[in-house]
Amino acid sequence: MEAPVIEIVRASLGYGKRVVFRDISFAILPGDYFGIVGPNGAGKTTLLRAILGTLKPRAGEIRYAAPGGRALRFGYVPQKESIDYILPYSAREVVRMGRYREIGLLRRPRPEDRAIVEQCLDHTGIRELGSEPFKDLSGGQKQRTLIARALAARPDVLVLDEPTSGMDLPSRLSILDLIDTLHAQGPLTVVMVSHLLDDVASRVKRVAIVERDLFQTGSAEEVLTGANLSALYRIPVSVERRGTRTLIVAGGNHGNS
Repeated sequence: MEAPVIEIVRASLGYGKRVVFRDISFAILPGDYFGIVGPNGAGKTTLLRAILGTLKPRAGEIRYAAPGGRALRFGYVPQKESIDYILPYSAREVVRMGRYREIGLLRRPRPEDRAIVEQCLDHTGIRELGSEPFKDLSGGQKQRTLIARALAARPDVLVLDEPTSGMDLPSRLSILDLIDTLHAQGPLTVVMVSHLLDDVASRVKRVAIVERDLFQTGSAEEVLTGANLSALYRIPVSVERRGTRTLIVAGGNHGNS
């Protein structure tokens, strides 16, 4: 088995005196499509911050490994609600922000930086929107712009926090299809946080379900079972698998898998 790009080893995570997770261990592998699911307030953001390295473990350790021994590069797509839509940036300027670490403070973009920005606009299907004000874009277009910004960092790991929250169904499916395509084109490890089980169940390879008294990782088939989800959400949940599709239904027969 390949060495993990991220390995969490017997880690305890929390803030101040509050412990959110205690003694958890799991790994994210190169090329993984990894989902993190759980109800609001269950600790998904805490786990995400630990993966990104912005929250240090209180105990245990988090190990990172990238090709050639260099630092692991992340591309982060935050929740849309955390973005200030008042700022008068074009979509292209927002994507260019993903190059800031490479460009350096107060330096002008190089030709290669401009080329990468255009490539990322192309990859996310919004090149014709590059000159449009970011604040005037639709919800799906804004999310494609934020994904393009993350890709501009040339990441090893693309991390998406609730990438389809608040979208209508066509926009949700469009964004999920885009993420699938980016992962398939690789090499790219994808970590997606979502409270929308249907967005995760049929797409990710492996998953962590997150709750104070229920933390489990494994393949989607192993972890996303009726018994686990019923315990997680405290309502009966049934899970049906039809070919490549996984259907999750609240109110189903308790314990189905």
